[in-house]
Amino acid sequence: MDRMRIGELTERAGVTQRTVRYYESIGLLPSGEREGNGHHYYTEETVTRLRKIDQLKTLGLSLEEIRDVIGLYFTDPSGIQPKRKVLGLLHQHLADTDKKLEALGQFRADLQSHIERFERWLETNDRA
Repeated sequence: MDRMRIGELTERAGVTQRTVRYYESIGLLPSGEREGNGHHYYTEETVTRLRKIDQLKTLGLSLEEIRDVIGLYFTDPSGIQPKRKVLGLLHQHLADTDKKLEALGQFRADLQSHIERFERWLETNDRA
């Protein structure tokens, strides 16, 4: 199994060392194997995992949501289980977005009403 140090890992995955350390600290990535010289070594699976994290972030998943599904991509070779879980999260994001859009539409309508009321008042009182 090919192993690599963090510099090679970050170059291949297109992330920073800080990102790798952070992802390790929050449980998105397993810590690299440590050898007697203190260096951490990573495998090709870590590169794959980092790329999958990036794909899931692009879909709009939070790091917490990604932490809940990322392992499924490596334990379910069919991909069905992780895709179902991600689909559920995406449906929830869509529902949340629809609620926000509805609230924003109401806010816009309220603003328009206030503007019209102020303009009418000013028209009436500017003439006096």
